[in-house]
Amino acid sequence: MTFPDNIRYTSEHEWIRVEGDEAFVGITDYAQSELGEIVFIDVPTVGETVGQGEVFGSVEAVKTVSDLNMPVTGEVLELNEELDAAPELVNNDPYGKGWIIRIAVKDAAELDSLMDAKAYEASLK
Repeated sequence: MTFPDNIRYTSEHEWIRVEGDEAFVGITDYAQSELGEIVFIDVPTVGETVGQGEVFGSVEAVKTVSDLNMPVTGEVLELNEELDAAPELVNNDPYGKGWIIRIAVKDAAELDSLMDAKAYEASLK
């Protein structure tokens, strides 16, 4: 299992990688391994501002559906359209091609409440 250092993590197993005023959000390697084969991603919030900790969509695996929670307050700018045809990208490359949404970060100070890679890895033990 991998825990990249250039991202922050939530206790609900989402990650966020900030690039300027925008960020990419997805689920962690741990989350995708627990869910199993992912078959569908639903993000009905494109264009909306979603608060930190609020649900912005869901991920459907063969045996379960799980909510996606926003790591920081932000406007959902884009859903990764590649996931429509290939939701398994979340399983195969959760921190790269398997990103789920791109957001405009509204309050960068909220990033301080998230875990770094070391803290996230420790939280799984």
